[in-house]
Amino acid sequence: QLSCLVKMVTLHGIPKDLDSYPKDLLLFLSPSDYAATGSCRQYFANIGKANLDVLQRESSQRKQLLLEALACLKIPGTQVNEENADILGRLVCDLGGEYIKSSGGNLLKQLSQCESFLPDQEEAIRSVISSGNTTFGPPVAWSAFTLNELSGLIPVFDHSILQKIPK
Repeated sequence: QLSCLVKMVTLHGIPKDLDSYPKDLLLFLSPSDYAATGSCRQYFANIGKANLDVLQRESSQRKQLLLEALACLKIPGTQVNEENADILGRLVCDLGGEYIKSSGGNLLKQLSQCESFLPDQEEAIRSVISSGNTTFGPPVAWSAFTLNELSGLIPVFDHSILQKIPK
């Protein structure tokens, strides 16, 4: 339905008020389509707020979106800073374990919004959390607020992390 709606909306060219359309609609446009109305950074900031699960997790379309986002944001290696993590939004759910590990805690807030994780992502999240080198600090210093911020990641925590969290 969304891809059909995109065809109708763009029938006479890309509308100038594209930002006012539902974010999910943008999933079916390319950054080059959007370029007429804004920057690729703005496009991916909007995509990051969309419901990515409209596209299948391992679909080529979703993989392509992530590759284009990384290129647009000029992320050279696997380290994503906090500013780029905010722009990527829900797209971080598709980043592999190597990105999660080398980005430290920069991705945790966005990762906590993900529906599910692949095994290498889970392992990387546990590794980052266990290191304590995040803005949240080590699990022994966490408060109820911290757990609330990371609530989407709790199912990934193993016994060694859970036992360190204060009652």
